Amino acid sequence: MRASRKTNEKKKSPRAAPPALFVRLNPLVTLEAQPDGTIATHVEGYAEPLGTFSTAAAERARKLGSGLPLPSSEGSDAVAQEVERLMLQLARRGLLEYRLARAADASDLVVIEPQTPDYWPRTPKLDDAATVVLSRFAYLRRRGTEMVLESPRAGALLRICDERIAALLTILATPQKISRIRRLDGYPGPALLALLLDCQILIKVGAAKPDTLRQAEGDDGLVLWDFHDLLFHIRSTEGRQASPLGGLYPHTGLIAPLPSIRPAWPGNTIKLPESDPIASPLDQLLHDRHSTREFDDQKPITLAELSMFLNSVARVRAKWSSPLEFADDGPDIEYTSRPYPAAGSAYELELYLAVANCDGLTSGFYHYDADAHALAAIDVRPQHFEAMMQSAGFAMDAPSPPQILITIAARFGRIAWKYSAIAYALILKDVGVLTQTLYLVATDLGLGGCAIGTANIDLFAKMTGLNFHVEGPVGQFALGRGMEPPRGG
Repeated sequence: MRASRKTNEKKKSPRAAPPALFVRLNPLVTLEAQPDGTIATHVEGYAEPLGTFSTAAAERARKLGSGLPLPSSEGSDAVAQEVERLMLQLARRGLLEYRLARAADASDLVVIEPQTPDYWPRTPKLDDAATVVLSRFAYLRRRGTEMVLESPRAGALLRICDERIAALLTILATPQKISRIRRLDGYPGPALLALLLDCQILIKVGAAKPDTLRQAEGDDGLVLWDFHDLLFHIRSTEGRQASPLGGLYPHTGLIAPLPSIRPAWPGNTIKLPESDPIASPLDQLLHDRHSTREFDDQKPITLAELSMFLNSVARVRAKWSSPLEFADDGPDIEYTSRPYPAAGSAYELELYLAVANCDGLTSGFYHYDADAHALAAIDVRPQHFEAMMQSAGFAMDAPSPPQILITIAARFGRIAWKYSAIAYALILKDVGVLTQTLYLVATDLGLGGCAIGTANIDLFAKMTGLNFHVEGPVGQFALGRGMEPPRGG
């Protein structure tokens, strides 16, 4: 008996559903709902209240441990709106992660880990005619046994859990039309491409040629950055990355600490003649210099002292211009001279002062105009000012914030316009030179100072309105009148 045509025909498998975004708690986070409707988050032993919610919303929020669909405000009911409000509070604290999967119970294709506290995934609509390419700042690397996709421009990193997506990323190293990407094997659906565009890991380039892709990032401030410099700037500061930072002793138990003094080289040594340890006023300053972490708010620094301090450390002493080296038709370049040396006389560093307690000066946030020897007031939100001061006090392990917090910011383009591959390294060298100058002048004026090893580049951007890659913090220094040691007897 002949089988029917319908029996012999190969059945077409149904098209798989496109991946969707789901929201879930960071694995280190738990939620606890109380009978009165309040919900609190618990992270590493710390609890923080999130507000009061209905019983139905609290019940739905329990599913955040495994994941809920990314909410859409269109047509959502009251309970869904409550849960979305809870999610946004968790997102602002950096306590959520997001997953791309074909269903709530399906395997992860991509896991999105926020790197900025207020990250929330957005999926802009894709234009089939648009041409996209990976940003030159994007990179894939191994983290443990995972593959992660990152960019110093992105507010999140992506854990790549599907090898077909990794293969697709290699194709995106060259400009591709969205319409062509949709036809590629392993195409993960529009949500991933939209996420990558939102994170600026993918960029739209139009008709850009390969030799103009550097300029095609859409921001002149980025043209001046080398990949490794921008990456190091982000990963060595707070605000745009979620990795542990600071004195955490991460290698305890793995490798012994190095001795404070390097073991002597073998062989003959030449003993140098002894000299007077305090042979000059500079020797005395170097001897007296120390970090001050406690300040006397009953006797604050005065405006006159602050003026002398800024005049001695950073004021412009001379200005001139000269033609570009090795070029007959290049532009003239402006230069200045200031009290401390700087690479190429670029003097890319600027001083911003958060003033909490200074006799004769209103509390607030200021920029020091080194040419006019003047302070320009910058209007900032009180909560941002307080966050900056509290963070400085915490970083110094001090009982209270300093009287004045000086943020050393760099105009990156000022030095990157000339130097290739070493621009950021030169900036950090300049920060070291300036920091020593700040210490010595503070000591000479009888003031206390303390260098601070961290700064929040995202907070500074919010306070100044400057893009983090145009001008941003590269150092901080606390200044004020130090507490006098208790008298004996």
